[in-house]
Amino acid sequence: MTQTPLARVIGLMVAGAAALPAPAQTLDSSPLIRVTEGQSPETARLAEAALTPEPVSRLDADPAVSLSRMGGRGLEPVVRGQSRERVDVLLDGIRVEGACPNRMDPPTSRLSAALPPALEVRTSNRTLRWGAIAGGQVVATTAAPDFGDGASTGHLTVGGADNGDGWLVNGSAAVGSDEAWLRLAAGYDEADDYQDGDGETVRSAYQNTEGRLDGAWTSDSGLYVKGMASRQEERDVKYAGAGMDAPKTDTDLYRLELGAPVANGGWNLMAWQADVDHVMDNFSLRDATMKMLTASETRTRGARLTLDQTIGYTKDLAVGVDVESNDWDATMYNGMALDNTASLLWPGVERDRVGLFAEAFHRIRVNLRLGAGLRYDRVEMDATRAGDSFRMNPTSMPMTPASVYQSVYGVTDVDAVDDNISGFLSGDWRFSDRQALELTASHSVRSPSVTERYIVRGTGWVGNPGLDTEKHHKLELALSGQDGNWQWRPALWVDRVDDFVLRDQTPSDQVRYRSVSARLLGVEAALQWSNGRWSTRSKLASVRGENRDDGTALPQIPPVQFVQTLAWQAQGHTLQAEWQVARRQERIDPVSGLDAGPSAGYGVLNLSGNHPLMRNLSLGWALDNLFDKAWAPHVSRANTDPFNPEAVRVNEPGRTLRVALTARW
Repeated sequence: MTQTPLARVIGLMVAGAAALPAPAQTLDSSPLIRVTEGQSPETARLAEAALTPEPVSRLDADPAVSLSRMGGRGLEPVVRGQSRERVDVLLDGIRVEGACPNRMDPPTSRLSAALPPALEVRTSNRTLRWGAIAGGQVVATTAAPDFGDGASTGHLTVGGADNGDGWLVNGSAAVGSDEAWLRLAAGYDEADDYQDGDGETVRSAYQNTEGRLDGAWTSDSGLYVKGMASRQEERDVKYAGAGMDAPKTDTDLYRLELGAPVANGGWNLMAWQADVDHVMDNFSLRDATMKMLTASETRTRGARLTLDQTIGYTKDLAVGVDVESNDWDATMYNGMALDNTASLLWPGVERDRVGLFAEAFHRIRVNLRLGAGLRYDRVEMDATRAGDSFRMNPTSMPMTPASVYQSVYGVTDVDAVDDNISGFLSGDWRFSDRQALELTASHSVRSPSVTERYIVRGTGWVGNPGLDTEKHHKLELALSGQDGNWQWRPALWVDRVDDFVLRDQTPSDQVRYRSVSARLLGVEAALQWSNGRWSTRSKLASVRGENRDDGTALPQIPPVQFVQTLAWQAQGHTLQAEWQVARRQERIDPVSGLDAGPSAGYGVLNLSGNHPLMRNLSLGWALDNLFDKAWAPHVSRANTDPFNPEAVRVNEPGRTLRVALTARW
């Protein structure tokens, strides 16, 4: 029986209520969202989330972050020219993995639209408790409900968009107090294919349903328990940048957290589970003469114990241990009845990791604070199905992943054991009342990913089990300041990488992986002014990436990008204009298969506003791409839609009007 969207939402809410709870960790972060003056952060997040097609879209206000598009959902963040496995995503302290070998479902697609989290992007190791940072970390933090003087709180949002006929409904309801509360949230959103600025239809339709139950309890002694269970169902997601679509992706997340004060600090224990099941094929949502289907899954289990202490008001210490196990499996089928195992894309890959960290921060003087940290990770990986056979088509000779690894790379041992040692040194010096200098030096070690080491798609796309670990040596210098209504922050950084994992694609479409020496360097600048009613902000980011072995450019390096905003607010009303600008990018890596070619520059103007209609009801609107331009970020996927052959990359939507009503109580 086909369920209606409302029935699916109700079903997910009931399923969430029956699941075992698990928690949301509170992080000390600076949200990278547009918080309008005169609004609370929660109100601003709700207003903005209702007007964005996907929660991660809120990061486009930072020019250091580019978003790679493949379809209507699954935007992939590129942080300072690094993405995919080099950018970790933490959902309330949990590292979440995707289940698609082609990254149709990057971890950021798990972000909730019903309970939009605060988003922070970290680029340097100023803490190691969540692992070493190779390229970046996207940290999502869900706030606890704010009850004020009442015993219940919640919200309800309904909205829609004209381009693609999208619509959404989501809400939350919480009861209790700051000491003990229970919250239920759910949402549904869908859209058809949108049109780009040239009026061409882009394969981008999707349906997304989510449900979540979370809660917390704190005793008089300070002992606390937090829990969360959630489920997300994505259906019939189309991709203009892939040869397949995703008719089904299901995600289940569970988290449990305990903690209590001890001495001059506290301890925290968190355990989590994340299960993702994904199906992609080339026939459910498009015509195909030769059917192919890939069924894949990932299973994650983890736990983390940390202890924080403050000594003499000037020293902060933290130690911790964490364990995590991941299982990936992906099998492709073909044949008339889809009964032939055509390839073992992820041949039963297992990864077990144990990590230890210690870090300390010492305020030597009132205006000088130093920090240092050290982390050790033991990573063991194995392809448990490397000896299983498959046939690329029903009549071809059988082969195994192990035989493919040996024929391509000469590797006979598919086991990998990595001993990764990472660390950092940091300093914050406030040398005047208005300015501060921040310096961070770090060494981060990353184990190659499941795809880089073990992917097998016949003999065409093959991972390399013999890859060494990737070592990042980073140095970042920033100068932050404030004078009156003005704020500024220029920054310089460099990242020298040993054994950078590079993807090569030959003219015959054979994909291979090798290690090279690389260097990335960049400059960023931010300038902001506000008088309480009017505000303006300018942000600039530029990055250059070089393959030092071959003297060529690294792939997926965005061009110089600039974002200018102008905002006005009065009596709860807000208006904002945003101008996104990018230069042409001609430094590409044509061998990688990741760059679709040189890209043209663009300038896009977006308008938005939010208006209180009554005490607990507000109207939000956004007019994106005001001048209806055809454009695409440089890092977006190459367009493969045969019905839109003119587009080089997957184009962004043309002019789009979004409207949403939000009620809060």
